[in-house]
Amino acid sequence: MSAHAPITQKPDFDVLIVGAGISGIGMAAHMKMKAPNHSFAIVERRENLGGTWDLFRYPGIRSDSDMHTLGFDFEPWRHEKSIADAPAILEYLNRIVDERDIRRHISFGQKVISADFRENEARWHVEIENEDGSRHRVTANFVYLGSGYYDYDEPHDAGFDLSAFEGDVWHPQFWPDNPDYTGKKIVVIGSGATAVTIVPAMAEKAERITMLQRTPTWMVSRPAKDKFANTLRKILPENLAYKITRARNIWMQDFTYKIARNKPEKVKKNLTKGLEKAMGKDYDKDAFTPPYNPWEQRLCLVPDADMFEAINSGKAEIATGHIEAFEANGIRLKSGEFIEADAIITATGLKLAVAGKITFSVDGELVDFSERFYYKGCMYSNLPNLAVVFGYLNASWTLRADINADYICRVLNMMRDRGCDIVKPVLTPEMEADLELEDIYGIFSSGYLQRARLINPKSSKSFPWWLNQEYVVDRKQMRESPVDDGLLEFSQSSGNAASEAEELEAAE
Repeated sequence: MSAHAPITQKPDFDVLIVGAGISGIGMAAHMKMKAPNHSFAIVERRENLGGTWDLFRYPGIRSDSDMHTLGFDFEPWRHEKSIADAPAILEYLNRIVDERDIRRHISFGQKVISADFRENEARWHVEIENEDGSRHRVTANFVYLGSGYYDYDEPHDAGFDLSAFEGDVWHPQFWPDNPDYTGKKIVVIGSGATAVTIVPAMAEKAERITMLQRTPTWMVSRPAKDKFANTLRKILPENLAYKITRARNIWMQDFTYKIARNKPEKVKKNLTKGLEKAMGKDYDKDAFTPPYNPWEQRLCLVPDADMFEAINSGKAEIATGHIEAFEANGIRLKSGEFIEADAIITATGLKLAVAGKITFSVDGELVDFSERFYYKGCMYSNLPNLAVVFGYLNASWTLRADINADYICRVLNMMRDRGCDIVKPVLTPEMEADLELEDIYGIFSSGYLQRARLINPKSSKSFPWWLNQEYVVDRKQMRESPVDDGLLEFSQSSGNAASEAEELEAAE
C-alpha cells in the first residue's frame, strides 16, 4: 500500500481499551453512557477482570481509600464497609460489567505487546500475545490505556541476598496458593500499605509476626464502616446518598492533604494523639514517628485499628533497623539484633511501568514517553489518538479515571461530529521552551516514585500540560475548559480523505 493509499475498511474498533481493571471498566461504562455510537473492545492480559484487585491475593488485601471515592461517580457503593476487601471490590466491578453489558466486550488472556499508529490510516496497529504464545493483530482508531502504573511481571527488587535463608520467601505480588503459616514466625519486610494490611491479617494464625521497617510510616486509624454513609442510605435515595457521601469524602481528602502540607506539625500532633489512643501513652514512639512530614509519603490507613490491636495483643511487633544479612533461620540487623523467621514476606514495594510496558511507535518511530508532556492529565503531547489514566498520588485513583473517561468521550464525540479521525495535543518547541517544569514525583518521597522519575512523562506547573494532584481543581477545569482549546488539533488522515474524495467522484 502506498503512503497515501485510501483506506477501504474501517478499523476493527473505534476504541481499544487496554486493561479490565478500574480504569478500563470505567472507560467502557462512560462510553456506554456518553459515546454510545463508538465501538470498543477491552483486552485484558489476565484471566479475570479487576486488575490490582484480582492480581494481589495476600491475606487481608483491601483498599486503602474509602470506596465512596474509589468507587465510580456513576455507580453507588452499597456495602456497609467503606474500607473494603478485594472480594467486595471485585463483586462491585463484576456487577457493573454485567448490568451495563460490558462483559461481552472483554477478551481475556490478551497481552498487548506493541502499538504502531499509522498517520495515513488514522489507526493503531496493535500486536497482541495470546495465552499460548501466538500473536495476532487488531486495529483501532483510538487507544485508551487503563493498564495501571506498575510492572505486573516484576516487583521492585530490593537487592536482598536470600540464598542463606532456609525458610519460605513470599512476595505479595506473587502470593502462593494457601500457604500454611500456622504457628510460624513470620517477618514482613516493609512498612507501607501492603505490610500494614498483611500483619494483622496473619497475626491470628502465626506464632509471631514482625514488621521489619527501615523507617517508620505515618499511620492513621479510621472505622472500616462509614456511619455517615450508612445512615444516609437509610433515609435518602441511594444515588443521592452516595453523591453526598462522595462529595463529603472528597472534601475531607483534599482538606487533610492540604493541612498536612501546610501545617505538618499540627497534623503530626493529631496523628500522635490517635496512636496514643489506640496503643496507650507508653507505645514505642520511635517505631511510629517517621523522619518526614505527613503526606510526603502516602498516609497509611489502619481500618478499625487492627494493626494496633495485633501489636497490643502481643501477636505482632515492629522492628526498626537495616538488614545486615539473611541467615538460615532469620534476619541479622546491622545493630546486631537477630529476628527469627520461618517465612519472610518481601513487601518492599512496586516497580513503576510506563504505558503498560507496551512498545509504542508512530509510523514506525519509537515513542519515548519521558520526552512527552502530560496534557490535561489524560493525553500526551504530540501523540495522536492515545489516552491514559494515572491516578492521584494523594487521593483515590478512580477520581482521575472518571474525569479522564468523561473528557475522552467528549473528544471522541467531537471527532465524529467534525468528521475527523485524528486528534493530537500539539506542543511546539517554542511553547515547550516557555513551560516551567514541575517535579511531581519530588513532592512525594516514596521510593517507588523516586525510582521511576526518569522514565515518566513530564509535567509543567500550568494547565493543561500537567499531571495535577488536586482533584477538585482538575474536575472544574476538565468540565469548563473547551475540548477545542486551540491546542488539541483535529484532522483528517490523508488516506481517509482520499477515500472520501473517490466516493464523491463515484457518486457524481
